[in-house]
Amino acid sequence: MKLTNKLKSLTTTALLLSGLLSNYASADAAVWKVSKGDNELFIAGTVHILPPSQFPLPSEFSQAYQQADSIVLEAQLPDPTDQKAQMEMIQKLAYPAGAKLSQMISKSTYQELASYLNGLGVNLDELNGFKPGFIVSVMTAMAANKAQLAGEGVDAYFSKQAKKDHKKIAYLETAQFQLNMLANMGQGTEDKFIKDTLKEMEQFKPLLEQLLVAWRSGDMIAIDKLIIQENKSKSPQMYQTVFVERNTNWIPKIEAMFKDKEKELVLVGAGHLAGEDSVLALLKAKGYTVSRL
Repeated sequence: MKLTNKLKSLTTTALLLSGLLSNYASADAAVWKVSKGDNELFIAGTVHILPPSQFPLPSEFSQAYQQADSIVLEAQLPDPTDQKAQMEMIQKLAYPAGAKLSQMISKSTYQELASYLNGLGVNLDELNGFKPGFIVSVMTAMAANKAQLAGEGVDAYFSKQAKKDHKKIAYLETAQFQLNMLANMGQGTEDKFIKDTLKEMEQFKPLLEQLLVAWRSGDMIAIDKLIIQENKSKSPQMYQTVFVERNTNWIPKIEAMFKDKEKELVLVGAGHLAGEDSVLALLKAKGYTVSRL
């Protein structure tokens, strides 16, 4: 499959956006200390798209990082210079030969999607062989660029910092797992998935701005409303897949961190720390003490 350089550059962004998706007041950043007995670690909520204007990060992030011996991310960030990995991503996110997105959605939805992407400088015909998860990620990345809200995420920032400081980096899940999750998004409900996303894109900039304000002030009630409740109401199955199942799968891995002498800083998307099914709620239920840093 022949691809433009623009399309290749979007594959990494697509994988990073698996977990993204107001002037609320709160005095604390989205950073917590989790302890049991004499052992403790830190957990911080991140955003995967962070414009340069959001740096420097709230001081609590730096405090936790300085005290930590290692960091733990959701998954290893893909290297955009790794051509083999890039092609593997492209193949995973593409339909089998002969299948196209236009065959999975209505003609009117395809035309509406084409019109929206055209406004972002993207030709949908070039992407017609790709699955909805990748298409939606392209839309999100391009919309963030247009709104001048794109930039290096918190995860990428600390990944680079840890490598520079020779701190160990571990992961809660594999990049292949996240890639599979992205590839399966909207499967069986492609038309609704695309339509819902197009509707959400109408309010993309103000919603992302609200999310950034809520994240920076550590307002988890606002993040619950903006991310969790929206996902629950619009796509219960996706909510289960993206949040509930992954949060549950992470708990044993986080608990295992208390068995060593190191102090970790766990960095996950802020949505995973909000609501009744959050990582923090699950840890509290298991008897861990959770407090703001």
